[in-house]
Amino acid sequence: MRDVLAADRATVFEYDASHDELFATVAHGTGDREIRIPAHTGLAGAAAQTRRIVNVPDAHEDPRFNPAVDRATGYRTRSVLAIPLLADDGDLVGVAQVLNKDEGTFTAADEQVAAALAAQAAVALRRQRLIADRLMREKLERDLELASRIQQSSLPATLPTLAGFQIAAWSVPAESTGGDVYDVVALPADAVVLMMADATGHGVGPALSVMQARSMLRVALRLDAELDAIVERMNRQLVDDLPSGRFITAFFGHLDARTGTLSGFSAGQGPLFVYVAAEDRFEEIEVDAPPLGILPDLEVRFTPPRSLAAGDLLIVASDGIFEAFDASGAMFGVERAHEAIRVARTGDAESIAAALREAVRCFGGERPADDDQTVVIVKRVG
Repeated sequence: MRDVLAADRATVFEYDASHDELFATVAHGTGDREIRIPAHTGLAGAAAQTRRIVNVPDAHEDPRFNPAVDRATGYRTRSVLAIPLLADDGDLVGVAQVLNKDEGTFTAADEQVAAALAAQAAVALRRQRLIADRLMREKLERDLELASRIQQSSLPATLPTLAGFQIAAWSVPAESTGGDVYDVVALPADAVVLMMADATGHGVGPALSVMQARSMLRVALRLDAELDAIVERMNRQLVDDLPSGRFITAFFGHLDARTGTLSGFSAGQGPLFVYVAAEDRFEEIEVDAPPLGILPDLEVRFTPPRSLAAGDLLIVASDGIFEAFDASGAMFGVERAHEAIRVARTGDAESIAAALREAVRCFGGERPADDDQTVVIVKRVG
């Protein structure tokens, strides 16, 4: 454009709608420095606002011109031609600005040539932007797919076996990555630690939070720390790390094969249930404390060991199960969950977990899940 119009310098500004700014990364006389200016100031801003060519024979006589750049660089701007770059639908793509006609000032013929060049430049910029957006989306999709694979691969590939118990679990994120996590960690003395955690929201941020909590649990168990102390320290760390308004609900359980007992601690995670097979009833487990990451001094007291008889079940599920919706807006709820479990109760833990999953899927139909869904089922068999 500079050469065609026989001028000294030319700059093509792109329009950043999110910040209402004009910016240029390549311009004559500026090196590699990016230039950003408000889209409503200066002669380029005037062209952007009016969507019309601005032709100024003497810039220093025009009140819209900002002489600060000339003073800072020692350059002397005389004539200016600012041309809006418009897409076919009229949207502003950018502004081309040409400085200092070699001889005289810019003419009406220059304006016609500039308008033709501007139309081509607008198409090229729009195409470049669409390609860049597509490449960015593809990169984001690849990154999310990788994050999803990492998160899913971090869940236990196989669950530990424990004499007298069956354990099954599954987790389905609402997006590529989810804010739910579960874990089952074997301890040396015929016992396991259960964990199910649910961070507020779903997506990459909550996924990072719950994976951090899971990692803290695993590392501390390797160091032979007591479970209540682990949860206390985990909470303090999450208070320090989580943004304001974010927290994690979690259930921690200790299953002992030698005594056939369960003890647990619920930090805001509920509803949780024990199915008492001998009486064919569900008993809700009370929440013991607020979610993790809110109060720095959280009192952690695990419930006394509770004996589980043959056929008894522990059901730990995230709220994405109970709060699943169908096409009409009806909620899956606790009663439907209980019914699905009751129907499948004579099967093994794996088939009970699968039955609940299928019940939720059939209830929701084609409607995408609004929240992550995670279930841990423990069945006493001996």
